[in-house]
Amino acid sequence: MNCAETFQPCLPAALPRDACFAIVAPAGPARLDTHKASQWFVDRGYRCRIYPGALQAQGYLAGADQQRLQDLHDAFADPAIDAILCMRGGYGSMRLLDRLDFELIRRNPKPLIGYSDITALHTALYRHAGLLTFHGGMLNADLLGAKLAPTEASLLAQLGGHVRAGEPIAHPAGYALASVLPGVGSGPLLGGNLSMLGATLGTLAELDTRGCILFIEDVNEPLYRVDRLLTQLRLAGKLEGVSGVLAGDFAGISTAALTPLLEDIFAPLGVPVLAGWRSGHCDPNVSLPLGARVRLDSVQQTLVLEQELFKA
Repeated sequence: MNCAETFQPCLPAALPRDACFAIVAPAGPARLDTHKASQWFVDRGYRCRIYPGALQAQGYLAGADQQRLQDLHDAFADPAIDAILCMRGGYGSMRLLDRLDFELIRRNPKPLIGYSDITALHTALYRHAGLLTFHGGMLNADLLGAKLAPTEASLLAQLGGHVRAGEPIAHPAGYALASVLPGVGSGPLLGGNLSMLGATLGTLAELDTRGCILFIEDVNEPLYRVDRLLTQLRLAGKLEGVSGVLAGDFAGISTAALTPLLEDIFAPLGVPVLAGWRSGHCDPNVSLPLGARVRLDSVQQTLVLEQELFKA
């Protein structure tokens, strides 16, 4: 049996009007203008609490492992926190995986938002806590970086519970999609950064892709390395049994250049493949609910939500 048949996601609550966001940095460091960050939330009717690791740096890491881990645990455990927003990606989330308190997280489900290196957390939290999370804009590069609409709007609409079962996850007009392989598939939307999916093979964050709609994106990877990563997943048996593939942005690689590789890898599997979705290291960066059941129609170029994102 596959993950779509056996796994029920742990749903968080939708954001209340005066929601409080925890700002954490599970991966790399970044300079944070705390006044600008706080004002961004106030201007939208929210509040934020900046956790210590978001203001620290140890080389390529935002503070020591224990600090970054403690920030995550404290944010999940605190009933005053409604959502957990990662400051940036980079590297470092994998270092925390074997010390995460999955039972604490399951008892206190909250939306976790991020992408890139945060993929390691998305996959681990889904696998071991059943948590539905959000592949969406992070604080520094996306929200404070004033990325194009609908980067902010798609994230806040999903977090606020305004995208309901049976409704499409909207893709921004003016950005062409490519129907690489025709078909329709349903299943939980899983995946994220392709390099991280490869790096977590053989770890406790290794993704069970059977029956899922696999989402992939990456940055700073030339085409031959994307080929190598996809081939790694294929040889590891991670492409067998997927219900469909949604290819996001591969910064520096056009959809036209990526399409022949996607055809070569996925045509033998007979699954629908839709490419060019504006999610990942791109502008705009559309949010995606990871772990939620969706229906992908690569001919109609639609992604429709098949379940509610939040508990009643």
